[in-house]
Amino acid sequence: MRGALTVAIVVSSAAVALPANGQWLNHPTPNIPRTSDGKPNLAAPAPRAGDGHIDLSGPWTGRPGVIGVPDEALTAMSKALVREREENYFRDRPAFNCQPSGPEPMLGWRRIIQMPSLIAIAYENLTYHLIFMDGRKLEANPERTWMGYSVGRWEGDTLVVDSFGFNDRTWLDGRGLPHTDALRTTERYLRRNFGQLQVELTVTDPGAFANPWTMTYTLEFQADTEMIESVCEERSRWIGRLSDVEQSAVTVSPQTLAKYVGVYSGLWVTRPRTVRIQLEGGTLYANGLLGEKVRLIPHSETSFSGTDGLSFDFDLDGNPAAFMVERHVSGDWQYKRLSLPESQTPGN
Repeated sequence: MRGALTVAIVVSSAAVALPANGQWLNHPTPNIPRTSDGKPNLAAPAPRAGDGHIDLSGPWTGRPGVIGVPDEALTAMSKALVREREENYFRDRPAFNCQPSGPEPMLGWRRIIQMPSLIAIAYENLTYHLIFMDGRKLEANPERTWMGYSVGRWEGDTLVVDSFGFNDRTWLDGRGLPHTDALRTTERYLRRNFGQLQVELTVTDPGAFANPWTMTYTLEFQADTEMIESVCEERSRWIGRLSDVEQSAVTVSPQTLAKYVGVYSGLWVTRPRTVRIQLEGGTLYANGLLGEKVRLIPHSETSFSGTDGLSFDFDLDGNPAAFMVERHVSGDWQYKRLSLPESQTPGN
């Protein structure tokens, strides 16, 4: 059963190299505030550059995720594209095809390099973003590119960045949120303290969204370590469709499903991963690799396929289950139970 299920969903080679170690991962960051015990003081005031502006320099991380744009904000074309991309298990995701991720927010690691006339953002996937601070204006109809064009200005302690000129080949999040080449973005960067950088993103694109929308996310400063590259190595090969998997679904009793509800934790390759399994309306859901809500489709009492293309096996003997196995193209990863939400104990 397991082999047939895996082939029905995805066959892929590794698309991204995940380094197990790297250079300077434990090197102390010089000239940063520290507490009395020598640890970085991330609550200290934000530093300032030589020109008096807030200094955004350094390595930052933002957790890749899914943008919660309500359905009513999407055009009919955008809704159809999102459905099509899910049906195909996101096989056209730019990162899976060794393409730049473009304007996707919250994209993993990045290092900000700040100068008075130019701010550069270097990403772990070896792409970069240039923000010109020399007073130039965006062109009315520039050549469309993967990363677009950006100009910035300071409004007090907030860096305001206007961007335009993106091609339409990238996604706005890992779940397939589309945009057209009319996309315009405005980002407002505010470093509230040494360790946190708040980003407010406003998106305008009449071809993809019925109205402009705004979201806010937080980047966290990474002290005493260094960003290492995560490079696409080869194109993945994908087969199968979500609708085919749904047609082979079976019925599993609510009592059995309830045994799997809980929080599981372990390592995915070298990265810690926590999976939360919830039961809603007789259906199991998990949090995906991007933090999104993934529906689990049962193929037996213990085996499920997710709408993100991964598959899940649960411990049937335990009550509640003691572990689960999340099956990736990178391997099978076992996560042990940590806890069980009180509101979803077996039998509830």
